[in-house]
Amino acid sequence: MELLPLSRLHCISLADLQSTLPSFLSHPFKTTKFQRPPLFVTNAQQGLEPRPRFIHKEIATVDNGESQISTPNPPNSPNSPNSPNSMLCSEIEKCVLYKRYEDALELFEILELQGDQGSQGGRGVAGFTTYEALVNACIGLKSIRGARRVYMYMMRSGYEADLYLANRVLLMHVKCGMVGDARKLFDEMPERNLTSWNIMIGGLVDGGEYGEAFELFLMMWVEVSDASSRTFVTMIRGSAGLGEVFIGRQLHSCVLKMGVHCDMFVSCTLIDMYSKCGFIEDARRVFDGMVEKTVVGWNSIIAGYALHGCGEEALGLYYQMRDSRVKMDYFTFSIIISICARLASVEHAKQAHAGLVRQGFASDVVANTALVDFYSKWGKIEDAQCVFDKMLVKNVMSWNALIAGYGNHGRGIEAVEMFERMVFEGMVPSHVTFLAVLSACANSSLYDKGWGIFESMSRDHKIKPRAMHYACMIELLGREGLLDEAFSLIENAPFSPTENMWAALLTACRIHRNFELGKFAAEKLYKMEPEKLNNYIVLLNVYNSSGRFEEAQSVIQTLKDRGLRLLPACSWIEVGKKPHFFLFGDKSHVQTEEIYKKLDGVMLEIRKQGYVPVGKHLLPDVDEQEEHISSYHSEKLAIAFGLITTPSYTPLQVVQGHRICGDCHDVIKLIAMVTRREIVVRDASRFHHFKDGTCSCGDYW
Repeated sequence: MELLPLSRLHCISLADLQSTLPSFLSHPFKTTKFQRPPLFVTNAQQGLEPRPRFIHKEIATVDNGESQISTPNPPNSPNSPNSPNSMLCSEIEKCVLYKRYEDALELFEILELQGDQGSQGGRGVAGFTTYEALVNACIGLKSIRGARRVYMYMMRSGYEADLYLANRVLLMHVKCGMVGDARKLFDEMPERNLTSWNIMIGGLVDGGEYGEAFELFLMMWVEVSDASSRTFVTMIRGSAGLGEVFIGRQLHSCVLKMGVHCDMFVSCTLIDMYSKCGFIEDARRVFDGMVEKTVVGWNSIIAGYALHGCGEEALGLYYQMRDSRVKMDYFTFSIIISICARLASVEHAKQAHAGLVRQGFASDVVANTALVDFYSKWGKIEDAQCVFDKMLVKNVMSWNALIAGYGNHGRGIEAVEMFERMVFEGMVPSHVTFLAVLSACANSSLYDKGWGIFESMSRDHKIKPRAMHYACMIELLGREGLLDEAFSLIENAPFSPTENMWAALLTACRIHRNFELGKFAAEKLYKMEPEKLNNYIVLLNVYNSSGRFEEAQSVIQTLKDRGLRLLPACSWIEVGKKPHFFLFGDKSHVQTEEIYKKLDGVMLEIRKQGYVPVGKHLLPDVDEQEEHISSYHSEKLAIAFGLITTPSYTPLQVVQGHRICGDCHDVIKLIAMVTRREIVVRDASRFHHFKDGTCSCGDYW
């Protein structure tokens, strides 16, 4: 679709919107009327704005013109200030005031019981302030049971709510996820104001019922002939949910015509909508047109560029935001840290970390968890541990990030220790926690620990193991060479085996050169994922390592017949805050001559240590052309560049887009030994820490 300049949006009218929407609304909502006692009274002047608290007293005028307070009810009546019920209502209101919502609903149960047993059937027991407090308690807890009890009590007592309280009850149903019940209440309201419409439309959008929301929006336009900026914010979110930029453009036109386009929330929602619909240029135009660029606006456009994979542009905007002296929030730093993770930029992440501390968000659990995750994923596990230890508040995701980090780096013992510490400190592990710790056990060959934790899932923590947990156990068995047991675990699983389970078995067959079982696992994978390259690659390695070159050639021919092509491997290394990319046999770098000279020299050194290149080595993720120049694989070139551009005492960190091949794995172990460097390679499977001629993966990857 052609991009429309914002100036042309003025030509779109609401009539266009009304004529366009029906094609997107395939499920019209049918209104159903129910017979129930009247709950709402007409008061068109009241919405959801706070109103004065109701006082159960009357003001009487005496002869001298002064006013005095009189008690309207006798001391023993249900509404008397000194009656047990009134005191109970007062206690409910106090509990809600101090956000003790559970206590308030427990007291409400007593009020219900007394009302049901009373002679008046509950009439006159609770007043406006009590009902408002109970509604707030239900909203605060998102309690469906509480919302139903409060509403039914209002019905039984015959309480007549004004429009303000009616809207609060409507909001209570929406916030508690009872959108269907809320719609019934909305349809039966004798009079509604703009707040009523906004609550109902917002509830439908939040619930993903975008079609119904747009139907209701058009009904509102007919009945009210007005809309607030809040309404447009909701509907623009709805168009983003539908993924229909054309509807979003029409709403944008209405926003411009009604003069609410300068509203900060409208602008930020438009940015979000255009970004999610794939029109980042339009999102940028909205952002550039904002009179006042707030932190929400900056966050929205930065997140939009990040969503489209434009990490460098997002980082550029982040630095512009910093220079404009807009006060950042924790969400800003969370976005930037996630962008740095995609770009593998440790230096930029460290700057964001420093900004996080300077801006006063050093204790924020969300941003710090993102930092723990980043440092874990990019080889800085000690930094991750340091950030984690300084966190005043930790959630399950914080623990999961650190446990997974230790596991990915082949430090399974530390991962298990963190898991045990987590349980000891009273944190309840999730299925993600168990995935992290079981994966750590598999990566580090912790056989007994792994099985003990796996069995404790259902026994001690009441968590049913999923397919991904079974895949970890299959890998653990495969590392031990127990292929028959691994196959038996797949056959006896309480669900259909998944791709990950068969892939774990296939990897084990490749390592242990079990041709027959590997072929069986590969055939299962072909049926599940016929277009996934990695399945063909691993089977190709099984054939090559077993000396079955004719079968290997048939796999290559199958790839060609299916139109699948093994893409060239790409590696990159960050030096001086700048990433340097390499392909196999790459000669495009400005320092190519120095790189190749260094690599040839290093290769000569490792040959003296006994390295002999294998003619037909494992080639997991490279094509046939690359095999003939394996000395110049992309990761070797990246390491050679790192050796000539960094001090001899610094470790090297290389990112490889594919899974590292066997020859490179052997070579890098020897390079680490002869250069006395620690070399970290993150490939498509895990981290490889090369040091003193060994690798943290134990040669199983």
